[in-house]
Amino acid sequence: MPVPPDPVLRAAVRWLERLPASGAARIRALFTAHSDYSDITPTQYDAAYEWLRQTGLLDNVRSRIPAHRRVFDAAIAHSGALWLPDTDLLVRGPDELPDDALRTAEALGLSESEAYTQIAAVWGKVDAGERARIGAAGELALVELLTASVDARVEHVAAWADGYGYDIAVHSGRHRAHLEAKATVRRGRLTIYLSRNEYETLLRDPAWELVAVRLTPQLELDAVATVPKEWITSKAPADRSAAGRWESCRLDVPPHVPVPGIPSLAPMLAHTAPALLNGSGGWPGQGRPRPAADHG
Repeated sequence: MPVPPDPVLRAAVRWLERLPASGAARIRALFTAHSDYSDITPTQYDAAYEWLRQTGLLDNVRSRIPAHRRVFDAAIAHSGALWLPDTDLLVRGPDELPDDALRTAEALGLSESEAYTQIAAVWGKVDAGERARIGAAGELALVELLTASVDARVEHVAAWADGYGYDIAVHSGRHRAHLEAKATVRRGRLTIYLSRNEYETLLRDPAWELVAVRLTPQLELDAVATVPKEWITSKAPADRSAAGRWESCRLDVPPHVPVPGIPSLAPMLAHTAPALLNGSGGWPGQGRPRPAADHG
């Protein structure tokens, strides 16, 4: 839903400030009859109340978070703004706030600095939820693809435990692969979040591979590629002393880095395996697929 007009935003704040102490009918009568509230029309007060209901803010009217901050967060989170998923890249400081965010902040009495802090918090919640949703879909899609494409046993180990350091195990006689799946719905950008446990598993387990899974917006499998371990180890952070230790990191993978398919599965692929796995399917934004040998 779009960000409401300024009077509706201000009316929403007034509702949240008064609802903990009184019922909606009495507050509506106050807004309608008292001259202190006549700068906003009854229709706008009603629209604000409906908007509060739609955004879920009426479910917890006794929150200790100031009303104007709750309204700002909800306005941004539910606005459908195209920039919100890429906030970490597009909004790197208060001076880069989009116009709709600036208008909302001004209507609610927030400074640019306060608005930037609030947006960072909103993006964090939205991004974490989306990563969990897309990540789960990517794992399941890869498990289904592998089950139908390899002459091997496929185990979705992440479904019963999260301490392995990888999501999927593939075993066949002398061959094995331990795959950490990272999913995305973006074509031109691959950002992966790597835990310390995953990284240390990479270092000690020769069978470990990081597999990038590209999904369509409908969460259907679109492309599969492998991010070389050498590239990951060259970009991962390092502890500067025994007193400091990183636990997770974010890596932005350039389009030319992922190797199409999963080369380590070659000895286990069935003759009917699709191009997604044998390396001829390509990777979005990469251009013409390159042989795995080009990457060592």
